[in-house]
Amino acid sequence: MSLIVHQIGPACAIQDQGRTGYLDQGLSRSGAVDTLALHEGAALLGQSPELAALEMAGMGGTFEATQSMRIALTGARMQASIDGSPVAWNASHHLEPGQRLVIGALLQGNYGYLHLGGGIDSEVFLGSRSAHLTARIGRAVKSGDRLTCGPDAGDAGLKLPPSERFSGGVLRVVASFQTSLFDDATLDRFARTSFHRGARANRMGMQVNSDGDGFAATGQLNILSEVITPGDIQMTGTGDPFILLPECQTTGGYPRIATVLPCDMPRAAQTPAGGAITFEFVSMEQATELHAAFMADLTRLTSKVEALVRDPHDIPDLLSYQLISGVISATD
Repeated sequence: MSLIVHQIGPACAIQDQGRTGYLDQGLSRSGAVDTLALHEGAALLGQSPELAALEMAGMGGTFEATQSMRIALTGARMQASIDGSPVAWNASHHLEPGQRLVIGALLQGNYGYLHLGGGIDSEVFLGSRSAHLTARIGRAVKSGDRLTCGPDAGDAGLKLPPSERFSGGVLRVVASFQTSLFDDATLDRFARTSFHRGARANRMGMQVNSDGDGFAATGQLNILSEVITPGDIQMTGTGDPFILLPECQTTGGYPRIATVLPCDMPRAAQTPAGGAITFEFVSMEQATELHAAFMADLTRLTSKVEALVRDPHDIPDLLSYQLISGVISATD
């Protein structure tokens, strides 16, 4: 079973949970920017969140089913239709042979995800199917490709209430290796500042801007390069913060004022350009509890799945359904 790619946006690539264990060799994790979206797709299709999906930044594409198959749509909401009829986001759907799925522009957020029943069956490299474009592992999906899926059996027509993470908000952070290089007044101002997501962003990192002065560390020109990970907040030479994302470099010498908790990274990555962001420092003990609660919520996603009620206006073959069976008496 496969989807033929007839047309697709310029920043769409296959992603899963990414590859771990290669930082010492200069290779960062890559993987989906919004890992919560992978879990939502898995819950809608009743499969493992380790399976790969198509990550779409900015816009999707046009796809044609070669056989009967299931799909799910999660992450940032995008315009979507099957054979011209609009379909719900954060939901699963059936595709019959020859039907065309069209995914258009973003409506809110930054990254949408297309999941296939059975997952996308692409080449595995170092334990992952994730493309890592900056490391030249894999490539962006292009017109003419086929997205092949693994074995699948199950129901579609299901939905999940979306997790609100597409308009910015509070990002909780813990102290990083170099937080102590920033004086108390600078740290206090950082926590009280209202930021907004800047226009400079890709899978390596995203800039956040503010109207005030930049944030400088003491003696930052003498900092040696150290290991860095997604979620670290680096301060450039101008004092502008950058939140690092899955394809970030593995070492760097810019001072890191804090690190965003993994459970808040989906919110960070999905904040649209201009979206408001504030940072809240928490203790390591609080961070551990928040992360544990987030992981527990992921395991409960399947219990939140509901039947998707379709609007009769969106069912082109409505008359083919047996809506009434048996004989109806007007008097009994």
